[in-house]
Amino acid sequence: MDDNAKISQTAQKRHVPGTSKVPGTSKSSIKKIYPWRSEVGRRKTKFQKDCYYHIYNRGINKEQIFKSDENYLFLLRKLKKYSLQNNISVVAYCLMPNHYHFLMRQNSEVPISECIQAVFNSYSKAFNKMYDRTGTLFEGKFKSILVASNEYLIYLCRYIHRNPIDGENPLVKNISDWRYSNYQEWVGERNGRLVDVEFIKNYFEKAEEYEEFVLDYIPPKDLLKKISCYTMD
Repeated sequence: MDDNAKISQTAQKRHVPGTSKVPGTSKSSIKKIYPWRSEVGRRKTKFQKDCYYHIYNRGINKEQIFKSDENYLFLLRKLKKYSLQNNISVVAYCLMPNHYHFLMRQNSEVPISECIQAVFNSYSKAFNKMYDRTGTLFEGKFKSILVASNEYLIYLCRYIHRNPIDGENPLVKNISDWRYSNYQEWVGERNGRLVDVEFIKNYFEKAEEYEEFVLDYIPPKDLLKKISCYTMD
């Protein structure tokens, strides 16, 4: 067995609850009134308890949605507040200058959409005020994809965390140099709270294993094709 196969085998050794099958699509009985709901409208995604979702969006016309450290930190404070308030686990995240990615697990009947709407309603208002602008900040509604396969979860984490170094114009040379993702928490370099420690332990006994998986492992082309439906590209 070559090194690449060993890394893959280590990464896939355990099961994470909530991904063994596609859940039902019955409507939640919980009805809450939120001031921003009328601006968002109905969504096709059915958010279900104990399931994982890739949440992402980009700036309108691919414009910047983060222009300063203060912007990134404000967003992360809001994400921490509303994820705790709505009992949402943030598994992986990465904030980029003109887009963002979250991998989240819904732990109760309160849908993830409530958390995301609260976060970005607050952020958009603050951003527009700071930069004296009006109008929408994002390219339509946020996108949400149910990750119904246990196999793809860690590959999606890898994809999210590699955002700062992938593409034609990498933002940093080393992933750990990008402050606005929770990769540092995953590899034990920072003790932040926006991370699901138990999720990590389900797959990787040591931080070095995940670091090796992200930096050295090369997924086979057929797998990349399969997980492409979960990504932004």
